[in-house]
Amino acid sequence: MPQGLTGFRFCPACGAQTLMADSSKSMRCRACGFRYFHNVAVAVSLLLQVGGDLLLTRRAHAPAQGLLDFPGGFVDPDENLEQALIRELREELDLDLDAGALSYRFSGYNRYLFADVTYLTADAFFGLELPERPALRCADDVAAVEWHPLAAVPRAELAFPIVAEAVLRLREFPR
Repeated sequence: MPQGLTGFRFCPACGAQTLMADSSKSMRCRACGFRYFHNVAVAVSLLLQVGGDLLLTRRAHAPAQGLLDFPGGFVDPDENLEQALIRELREELDLDLDAGALSYRFSGYNRYLFADVTYLTADAFFGLELPERPALRCADDVAAVEWHPLAAVPRAELAFPIVAEAVLRLREFPR
């Protein structure tokens, strides 16, 4: 079975319990031939800095509930990366930004386990530096916000390996 899909057995096309791994990223129904591709999901994050401090959020829900992450989330259908990030920032922090202020920094990949399904993700990171801390209101998937000096981000409290990698890359190339 493709990684994370071991519990999938029933074909969504014909209903038969005949799904089998076709490759490392797809499944095929032995009864009707339907093929399912477990494609990569796209996520966006904001690396927001004020002075030498970096904004991190405490996750309100699983996976990694209570651990630190960057604000952001998954890209919805019919959205580009910037639109998705602007939407997520409004939903999570009541933060309104102009997409033109964002600068693309880098990308990475992650494995996101949710409801016993592992989603393979492509994560795009955007940067923004502001002169002062904005007013933020936690909502949606965010339990709290924290500002940490970039040099002192608590690695043991980071939600995912990609978050730790992003912090390291940001330290190496701060602007």
